[in-house]
Amino acid sequence: MNDLHRAHNLAEASQAIAEGALHLGALSCQLHLVRPDGDLVVAAVAGPTNPVTIDPGEVSPRSAWEECLAASEPFGLLLRPIDPGETLPQRDIRADNPAQKLPMPANCVLAPLNPPGEPLNLPGHLLAGVLCLGLPPYGPALGAKERENLEAYALHAAIAIHHTRLRANMQHALVRLERDQSTLRASEESFRQAFDYAPSGMAIAEMGGDQHGKLLRANDALCRLLGRSASTMRRYSFSDLVHPEHIGLLLRTSAEGGRAELRLARRDGTYVWTSLRNSVVADNPDGPRYLLTHVEDIEERKNRELQLAHRASHDPLTGLPNSTELRARLSARLCARPQDRDAALAAEAEGPDEFAFSYGYGPEELASPLDAIGYDTHVHTAAPEENHPARRKGLAVIILGLDTFKSINDRFGTRTGDAALIEVARRLTSAVRDGDTVARLRGDEFAVLADGLSLRQAQDMMKHLRNAVISPIRFEGRALRVGVSFGISWASCGIGADEILRTTTEQMYAAKRVRNR
Repeated sequence: MNDLHRAHNLAEASQAIAEGALHLGALSCQLHLVRPDGDLVVAAVAGPTNPVTIDPGEVSPRSAWEECLAASEPFGLLLRPIDPGETLPQRDIRADNPAQKLPMPANCVLAPLNPPGEPLNLPGHLLAGVLCLGLPPYGPALGAKERENLEAYALHAAIAIHHTRLRANMQHALVRLERDQSTLRASEESFRQAFDYAPSGMAIAEMGGDQHGKLLRANDALCRLLGRSASTMRRYSFSDLVHPEHIGLLLRTSAEGGRAELRLARRDGTYVWTSLRNSVVADNPDGPRYLLTHVEDIEERKNRELQLAHRASHDPLTGLPNSTELRARLSARLCARPQDRDAALAAEAEGPDEFAFSYGYGPEELASPLDAIGYDTHVHTAAPEENHPARRKGLAVIILGLDTFKSINDRFGTRTGDAALIEVARRLTSAVRDGDTVARLRGDEFAVLADGLSLRQAQDMMKHLRNAVISPIRFEGRALRVGVSFGISWASCGIGADEILRTTTEQMYAAKRVRNR
């Protein structure tokens, strides 16, 4: 029995079981163990098996063994087969098994090896195997003491097989665990290297709770981008680093799949344009989740976009806003006509349905009839009135046309003419207040948007602009003189930007004609 439990593997235990039975009065012993597919295989043989030849590895079907055990007569806790060695029904033999008889000697007893704690010959129980003990064909019958010894031995054999299989399973589990841990370590190392040495910024941050967005780890690329060390980065959350204008955008995109373009603060106080993409990661399905954020430097692209936008909205020669930008700035100060506002307010008092229908909307599409005309909390723009206390100042639209500029181009060439235009643009920009807009409309025409002017202040501004423009312009040893004609209008809600500019331009041309008489 000591030999049984000292075996290192199932093969050693099986052979020890077969050989140990010979010391208990058995002439021969064969151990049949159940395979994973349910059939039984000869795992070990000890002693002579004549006249039946039994070889290790021989397979017999489980159904044949179950029929044999069911037909055997009890012999204590053992079983004595009836007609041992006879052929069993062919239907119980599998086609891949060449044997048509169960491999056992003629005179034998059987010990079904049940799992520990179960009777040896429990009918229908899942077997671990069968111990087939060959007895001498001639000699004294098996006594009670020998039978009891064999019963105890069979029980220990079942325990030894069970323990050996447990050890084997544990060893296999440990091998699998070590392999899985090795794979996990390799995966973690791959992630660490991919994270640490990524060419673009990477960060891991808390997700959810009071610490949402707090940085737990940042790679070298992100540290270089923001000019901060890794230890310093762990003191911040993304909300601490993002530009104040982009806080709302950051909060809206701090989730799985969230993406945003926003500015992050560098150590020197400047901001860099970045693209943030978020993914959710977790150590395990039930563990805490983290935000894995990819941070890409898009400063160069954003600068190109801003340059393109500036070129589209500014004059390439003078750098001033062009006519398109001027119209946009003027339109931003204007709203729908006052009569539309009055009609909208009246309709809101009676109910929105009829008003919405008249504007081509469904009732559910408008929270208020004022939505149809774009009127909300807009501060109305109106022409100043000296006698109206609340309307003494307004938004002046001034258009300037240079006189005698064509003669400069004709006499000295476009190069000199361009220099004159650049200087006029500079003088106009220096002459206006902060917040006023100076724009170049076309050719030798400029415009000024000046808000908060009274009628008298508007006249004073035009005088100031005239004095700034008519001073001689010196270029390549020449003193160039240009005159200037003005047109002025007042922006007012209910009048479109194009109409205001057209009216003001007509005034300027009228003034130019008067000067040229």
